[in-house]
Parts: sequence; C-alpha cells; structure tokens
Amino acid sequence: MLPPLYDQKSRIKLLVLVMALLIAGATVIYTNVLVQRLSEREQSQIDLYAKTLRYIINTEDTKNLPFLQEQIIEANTTIPVILTDGENINDAKNLGLGTHLPAADSVRRMNEVLQEMQKRHPPIVIELAGGTRNYIFYQDSRLLRQLRTYPLAALAVIASLGIMAYISFSYSRRAEQNRVWVGLAKETAHQLGTPLSSLVGWQEYLRQSERFQDEPIVEELGKDIRRLEIITERFSNIGSVPVLKAENLYQTTRNAIAYLESRVSRKVKFTIETDLPLDTPACLNVPLFDWVVENICKNAVDAMDGRGSITLRLRRVKPRRQWWRRRAPHPQVAIDITDTGKGIPKNKLENVFMPGYTTKKRGWGLGLALARRIIENYHEGRLFVKWSEVGKGTTFRLVLNQ
Repeated sequence: MLPPLYDQKSRIKLLVLVMALLIAGATVIYTNVLVQRLSEREQSQIDLYAKTLRYIINTEDTKNLPFLQEQIIEANTTIPVILTDGENINDAKNLGLGTHLPAADSVRRMNEVLQEMQKRHPPIVIELAGGTRNYIFYQDSRLLRQLRTYPLAALAVIASLGIMAYISFSYSRRAEQNRVWVGLAKETAHQLGTPLSSLVGWQEYLRQSERFQDEPIVEELGKDIRRLEIITERFSNIGSVPVLKAENLYQTTRNAIAYLESRVSRKVKFTIETDLPLDTPACLNVPLFDWVVENICKNAVDAMDGRGSITLRLRRVKPRRQWWRRRAPHPQVAIDITDTGKGIPKNKLENVFMPGYTTKKRGWGLGLALARRIIENYHEGRLFVKWSEVGKGTTFRLVLNQ
C-alpha cells in the first residue's frame, strides 16, 4: 500500500488550493473595497471642482477667487479633466501629454483622451450666464487605474511564486529520490559482487571435480551465475549514464520473454506480435530494457494469479513534439504489454508508478516505479497505462526512440 504521504497527496493539494483561493478572494475583495472608496472620493472631488469652476466663471466677487483657485482648482493634480463648450476644448489638466508635442499632435491626443472620458463617465454640466453651457469630462486618476489592476498583478505574482516553489520542491524531492535510488542500487551491486565472485569460484571447482563430471547441476549453476551478473550490471547502471545502442527490438524483446517463460507458471501463455519489420531497431540499453519488461510481466503474472495470457505487440507510434525543442522529434516505436489479469481501478492508474504502492502482501512496490524511471530518465521514452478495466486486464505502453 501507499505510504501516508502519498495517500494524503490529493487532500494536501486540495487544502493548498482552497487556501490559495481564499487568499486570492480576500485580496480581490479588499482591493475592490479600496477602489470603490477611492472612486467615490474622486467623484466627490470632481463634483467640488465643477461647483468651484461654475462659481468662478459666474461670480463677480473676486475676493475669494485666489483662495478657490489655489485650494480647489490648482489642488487637483491627479484627476485628468477636460473642459469643453460642447464643440471645442477650452482647457485640460493632468492629461500627462507633456510639453514636447507639437500643437497639432497635442490637440489630436486631447481629442483621443476626450473620447475615452466620454465612455467612462457622464459629463458634469456647468450652466453659464446667457444660457450657455460648459462640460467637464474626467477619468480615473492614474493611482485608481493602477489599483484596479493590482489584484491581477498580485495574483500573477502569487501564482508565479507558487509555480516556482512547486517546481523547486518537486525538483528537490526528485533529486532526493534519485540519490536514494542510486545509493540503493550501487550498494546492492556492491553487496552482490562478493558472493557472486565466490559462486564463480565454486562453479569452477565443481567443473574440475571428477565427482561432478557431466552433472547438469553445474551448468544450471552457471546459468544462475550469469543471471546474477546481469542483475549486478543492471544495478550498476543505475545512477550512471547507460550506453544506448540501436538494437533489434523484436529479438531483444523475444530474448527477455524467453527467460521469463521458463521461470513462471506454464499456465501463463506469452505471445509476441509485431506490426513492424523484424529488423526494426530501437535505441536502448539491453540489460535495463530487459529489467523493465520483466518487471511489467512479473506484475502481470501476479495480477493473473499465475493463469492467463500476456501479449506483447510491437508497433510504430507518432512522436510527440516537445515545445522546448526546436529539432524534429525522433521516430518512435512502442511495445504494448497486455495481460488478462484483474485490471486497475481508474483512480489508481497513476498510483501504480509511485514508490511503495503495491497490492501484494509481500512486496516493496518498487518495480513499476523503477521501470518508469529507467524508461523516462535513461531512455528518454515513456511508460504509462494505456488501458485497464477491472476484471478484464491491463495494457502498459512502453515508448522508445529509434
């Protein structure tokens, strides 16, 4: 079964997502409240601006004009306003156009800003003596416009930091897992080396002994020794860069199955089918490739309780283009390994590749995790569950470059 950490993975993700949504929601709501308050304040300020301007234009009392001009009219340094008579622009303030523009360009730009203002807010009408009218158009200050976009910018920053943190932690976790895998594999290969050397010596002693002349047990012992040598080589390749060669895919797969056929129940039938020419090559490392096929097939035998069929079909697949690589992808071939076992529930399809996941009473749950690591990390291929149905069976697809 899965360790508690993996078993609670979905709940942890959901909890983090809910917390992120709550923080984002609170940020948006609070910012909207600030925007609304600032917008109301600017509305009041522009209303006062209009009343003051109306008073200055219509009054004959010049005593308070300097005060009103300085404290209200000139005090507006943030809200863009344009004063028109309905046809012409009489005055403009805080448009941010600068003084370097030619007169014609300045007028054209002010008309563009005026059109934007007309879409934003209705004009404030100033009744003048003689029945004429002026109109004040305005738009939000730069601070208010920035505050409106602040939640999006803040959410983008939070999302970016979250993605960076997730990538960083994922990379750190994978790096730690890699070190564990490599250390375990190297130590296993080292531990196998001593008894293996001893077994080679004992086999040679038995061969030279008259008592064991022509005994088949000596040759069978030799087969097991060669098998241990292959296993040792496999573990030694973990952590180092394996040598990939163009190997005959059909023959290599046939050899991997031949070893298993003589060591599993005779009630399990192995079949290899191919849609490819028999000499089709694939870029692989034979010891590691054999290991992957054996792990998948052994799991299939267990899922069938030692009775059923395992079919391996070789076929060509369309390579996936990876957006970060400019060069065209390599041609690819696939091996579909189908069994007639118990099948895998849909909610467990990805769990089968997690270290520690197993449905067996005695098992480490490392076989498929190691198989995927070998294919994806060392062969730049893919290993995934192509199809599975409870009570009918499972198909694993193994994709390799040519």
